[in-house]
Amino acid sequence: MKYIFIFGVVIVSIFAAGYFIFNASKDNVTSSNSTSIDQSNESSETKKVMEVDHSKLRYHEYSTGILDTFPSKRRVLYFYASWCPTCKIAQQSFRENEGKIPDDVALIRINYNDDDTDEEEKALAKKYGITFQHTFVQIDSKGEKVTIWNGGKIEELLVNIK
Repeated sequence: MKYIFIFGVVIVSIFAAGYFIFNASKDNVTSSNSTSIDQSNESSETKKVMEVDHSKLRYHEYSTGILDTFPSKRRVLYFYASWCPTCKIAQQSFRENEGKIPDDVALIRINYNDDDTDEEEKALAKKYGITFQHTFVQIDSKGEKVTIWNGGKIEELLVNIK
């Protein structure tokens, strides 16, 4: 009788543990799916032309017409991909050190190779001959290429801009 009781407790414990593990993993999947949806909505929102005073910023997300916003500044186009690990490190470096970017420089982040890359961004990548992410192109007031380099964070940006 004692062994039957112990056996019953073990079986009930196994089913209870399985139930809790199943529900916990189900909650994690739901949570990660809602996070993905939020992120995809956020990325599509950043592509819209927003009413932002860009004159106070030095690091910008690409939007229609943004290149014309800075005719007198040195413009650096930063071609990235959201899945690129080195691009994520660079992104963090630029955001944390935006104050180190000279006042006369506008660093503009352009989506190079994601599912949601729009036609304007693809056209810019083609125009400047971009073949892979984490590429920087400095352009002059006419949109002509001044210099190009691959990779880096804030330190490389400061060394490479002309």
